[in-house]
Amino acid sequence: MAANEEVRVKKQKEKQTMSEKLNTLRAGVLGSNDGILTVVGVLFSVAAATNNQFTIFIAGLSDLLACAFSMASGEYASVSTQKDTEKSAVAQEAALLKSNYADQEAAVQKFYEERGVSAETSLAIAQDLMHKDALATVVNVKEDIQLGHYMNPWNAAFSSLIAASLGGAFPLIAMSLFSTAWQWPATIVAVLLSVTLTGFLSAKLGHGLVRTAIIRNVIVGIITMFIHYYVGQLF
Repeated sequence: MAANEEVRVKKQKEKQTMSEKLNTLRAGVLGSNDGILTVVGVLFSVAAATNNQFTIFIAGLSDLLACAFSMASGEYASVSTQKDTEKSAVAQEAALLKSNYADQEAAVQKFYEERGVSAETSLAIAQDLMHKDALATVVNVKEDIQLGHYMNPWNAAFSSLIAASLGGAFPLIAMSLFSTAWQWPATIVAVLLSVTLTGFLSAKLGHGLVRTAIIRNVIVGIITMFIHYYVGQLF
């Protein structure tokens, strides 16, 4: 019976929470957006300065790889710090449970009282939850952490790496495959469509205004292309 319970708990911890899934998706959306804008920035700067297609392609490809790995390493470092902070908070609560169990139980009771539950009922809930799993209850109530579910830095890193690579590939392919006469409008269209998609996804994930997010992304994309094109024209 105990073995079955241990297997059940292990399987439950293996399932990603919504926060974990959203964190991975967030990293992907940010990586994609960054990949699009940094690559098109380099492409426009170089293409405005030279007509050599090979030079343009190598510059864009180099920037795509640099951007993808930079975003991935940044996400890994950031989410690792978050994970370490969560683990530290759990360790602190575990120590408090050993040194002052009563205050921890009182904190759980207060949590439910503040949400409109009567003192008698909130005490019963606190005692029942603490009896079942004191540490899981305390870290959830006090720190908003689900025990065993920490943000995964590797998931965020790989999500950002892949998304940044795919995002940067759109303007790179458009600039490289189309003829000289069509490469500029094709790249502009590819960028605008790409940033529209990332704006839509970021708004959906963040429960924000879709129209505002799309307009903001499109404006940033246009400004990015404009600035880098004229930087290239200077040389």
